[in-house]
Amino acid sequence: MIPDFIEHGHLPPGMHEATWNEVIDRFGYNDHRREMLRGLKDAMKNLKDAGAHCLYLNGSFVTSKELPNDFDACYPTSGVDPYLLERPLREAHREWMKKSYGGEIYPNIEGVGKSILEIFQSSRTGEPKGILVLSLTKEAP
Repeated sequence: MIPDFIEHGHLPPGMHEATWNEVIDRFGYNDHRREMLRGLKDAMKNLKDAGAHCLYLNGSFVTSKELPNDFDACYPTSGVDPYLLERPLREAHREWMKKSYGGEIYPNIEGVGKSILEIFQSSRTGEPKGILVLSLTKEAP
């Protein structure tokens, strides 16, 4: 279940598991957001086919902002065959990802400074905030 927003329209700190249907119900309430969900769905399908088991969803999309700029996401690389990823994901090309999916999706690489997953859990001002975790194995979008 996706928790209520806290101060500044963010999710409370932590990683909150959510189903695809919960994400649609909570965040797909206007045409702009539904278009972003279509792109996210395409990216998630490709990631699942390449072996990813989950996706961490972040960005203005998972806030109370009515017209978010985009979504930000990352995925664990364990088990992912990069050769099965579509070119924007494989090359982590920001502009191509935004054009193809409506947001940015990066591999979560650990061991060199802060991982993307760690960065996602802080606001721009450094305050802790929550993100969503979507399983790509239990329920496919």
